Amino acid sequence: MMLQGICDELAHRIPGIGFDAPIPCHHNYVAVENQDGLEWMVTRKGAIRAGAGDLGVIPGSMGTGSYIVRGLGDEQSYACASHGAGRRMSRNAARRRFTAADLAEQTSSVECRKEEGVVDEIPAAYKDIDDGIRAQTDLVEVVARLQTLPCIKG
Repeated sequence: MMLQGICDELAHRIPGIGFDAPIPCHHNYVAVENQDGLEWMVTRKGAIRAGAGDLGVIPGSMGTGSYIVRGLGDEQSYACASHGAGRRMSRNAARRRFTAADLAEQTSSVECRKEEGVVDEIPAAYKDIDDGIRAQTDLVEVVARLQTLPCIKG
């Protein structure tokens, strides 16, 4: 619903804008899948499906951009890839270490919330997304690198 609302608002403000189909990209779920002729229940926690040809989104932090990728269908990974680079520090550690001023500085080029309530999402709390992408070139190929402009955190 949120995505449709954003698309509707952009269409209202930017004449002629168009949108391709959204990329379904869940990262915490269970799915029934077939591999080697067997049916498996695959649990993906912090991982996306990266089956051969599947499009996916691997997000960075609030200030680092994200990637659109195409899965390569690696059977050893059960056709999975990471959902981001991962946290460098826990949410509580980030809240103790950083302030809203730090967050504002690290996200100066991004339209986003910059108050204490979201300091745990500060870019410095996350590992480098580019390193994360390089570490899984056997799982996905990069289709596009996106630059974060707005970041909506509930």
